[in-house]
Amino acid sequence: MQRYLDGLRYNTERGGATVRSPRRVMRDRTAHCAEGAFLAAAAFRVHGRPPLVVDLEADRDDDHDLAVYRERGLWGAVATSKFAGLRFRPPVFRTIRELVMSYFDDYYNFAGERTLRAYSRPISLARFDPIGWTTSEEDLWPVVEHLAMVRHTPLVPRAVARRLPRLDRRSYAAGLLGAPAHRRT
Repeated sequence: MQRYLDGLRYNTERGGATVRSPRRVMRDRTAHCAEGAFLAAAAFRVHGRPPLVVDLEADRDDDHDLAVYRERGLWGAVATSKFAGLRFRPPVFRTIRELVMSYFDDYYNFAGERTLRAYSRPISLARFDPIGWTTSEEDLWPVVEHLAMVRHTPLVPRAVARRLPRLDRRSYAAGLLGAPAHRRT
């Protein structure tokens, strides 16, 4: 699944103007992180896994969505991102928190600030079956709105977050490897 997502063009439409269903992502061959996570969750379902998504919440940055799965009791993730380090994780993490913390150093904004602050529990997209989330021609705003509203668990205390060092230039450049053109702020 990750290889398929990596082959898609990253959706850079202004302000996340779309939230395509998995069908539309496959047809249009483009996806941003939520669209990629929804497609991966749909693929998991086809292969007998629950269609689970975790929402990562950021400060002064975009949130990020992961399609998560369990294998032999351990968590892994599939994702698409404009940042190289915010994609696949093998199923080696005992808890969702462990999995999410593996994204911490790679989660930064264009100013080089580490921005990951909280995460949701795994949310089953099966709850959106009534709106046909896998094949809808309509944007999936109800899913995104739900992910934004669910309770998120903080990762670091605010006092610690205020003192986090900026990312070094080498790590910053490595994380943007292969990223679509962007505007630095």
